[in-house]
Amino acid sequence: MTSTHGTPAANGRWSREADVVVIGAGLAGLTAARELVAAGKSVAVLEARDRVGGRLLNHDLGDGRVTEIGGQFVGPTQNHILALAKEVGVATYQAAVPGERVYVHDGRARRFSGHTPPDLFALPDMGIALARIEQAAGKVPPAAPWQAPNARDLDGMTYETWLRKAEITGDAVDLINIFLNSAYGGEARDASALFSLWYVSTFGDETHPGTMERGTGTSGGAQDSRFVGGSQLVAIRMAEELDGRVHLSAPVRRISQDAGGVTVISDAGDWRADQVIVAVPPLLASRIVWDPLLPPQQDQLFQRLPFGTLMKCVAVYDTPFWRAEGLSGMGLLRGGSPIREMFDNSPPDGGPGVLMGFLGGKEWRKWAHRPAGERRGAVLRSFAQVVGERAFDTVDYVEQDWTAEQWTQGGPTSVAAPGVLTEYGEWMGRRFGRVHWAGSEFSPYWNGFMDGAVRSGEHAATELLHQS
Repeated sequence: MTSTHGTPAANGRWSREADVVVIGAGLAGLTAARELVAAGKSVAVLEARDRVGGRLLNHDLGDGRVTEIGGQFVGPTQNHILALAKEVGVATYQAAVPGERVYVHDGRARRFSGHTPPDLFALPDMGIALARIEQAAGKVPPAAPWQAPNARDLDGMTYETWLRKAEITGDAVDLINIFLNSAYGGEARDASALFSLWYVSTFGDETHPGTMERGTGTSGGAQDSRFVGGSQLVAIRMAEELDGRVHLSAPVRRISQDAGGVTVISDAGDWRADQVIVAVPPLLASRIVWDPLLPPQQDQLFQRLPFGTLMKCVAVYDTPFWRAEGLSGMGLLRGGSPIREMFDNSPPDGGPGVLMGFLGGKEWRKWAHRPAGERRGAVLRSFAQVVGERAFDTVDYVEQDWTAEQWTQGGPTSVAAPGVLTEYGEWMGRRFGRVHWAGSEFSPYWNGFMDGAVRSGEHAATELLHQS
């Protein structure tokens, strides 16, 4: 097929044809479409939302400035997203700003320099924790975690249980849970040990094994840089390049395969294609009506990969006032605060000032259902513990609850409970007839990150071109 125009179907819907229909206009789907168009394929991208970007979303600050309320950070070894951004003309800048960070424990604030509060880093159990986690993660193959030594034992317990068995307790567990809160919107008790150690193993590439430092760090780590114009700009630029091939407000309801091709039924009309790439979260993919049905093992896997729970809370100020006081705007908070990790999320020119905090995991479960005003007050009190009482003097306040998004239903990535990876994991990216899979969750490196999404889109396009 080479046509991307169509004819009326018998039921009055508009029936169109393409070599490939890509479902989802996030980074994964747009990357796959871009690769296929470059290879001479006719492509249609169907996106359920009224915008592109998926889990990437900019918030307009006025005067041409934005801040991100979805995925935003990039860093070393994330070479696929960095190369793509360069190709579409989106530059990066250092995310961290000069100044001290603040560590809050049970209401007491302490300023510090470096990545980790010195009193925590000096604790023997912190050093033991990092060494044991990285040693165990190093044995988990990024492309096939179910093949790790003792995979079934690791997958038979939660990460919290594994940490306890590894004699990692107290302050170390608290700090690990702060990381997990923003990394996958959960706690150590929410995921299997195998999944959590595999997640660490993905913080690298083919020549750099994953490490906790790279996954959690700012300068030189996963939170090293941001995109000028916001991360969603990368997706917007790709959609512009695709020149009319992206169709918005087109949620896909049914996918039917037969000997001659694939029929994709969406709210915006029906499409006929030779091949399909599904680039939506696994749980949402399982809710499409399939004919024939997905292989039961694959369907069971997708149903067992819900997202974590995460809300981004953003406060906007006239200026980043904390910088004049020698603060970076970055904080780690323990002891009941709804926000456990926060950042200076100001535009690169420093104005207006923006503070961003993650409300995830157990704190999301505690606060998401409460009145918006009550939650806003609690978030700003968290910010005030780090930057002072001026945190209440906002000019704007925004919350993005990804769990309440119809076409995401959680964030920032899918989380596997005990038993999922060893019982079903090998079905994760397995081709289903004329259907191929893409999405950050399908990547062996930087799973759940922008780089993983781009990698997966490239892989799906390559697989299709070589097997169609």
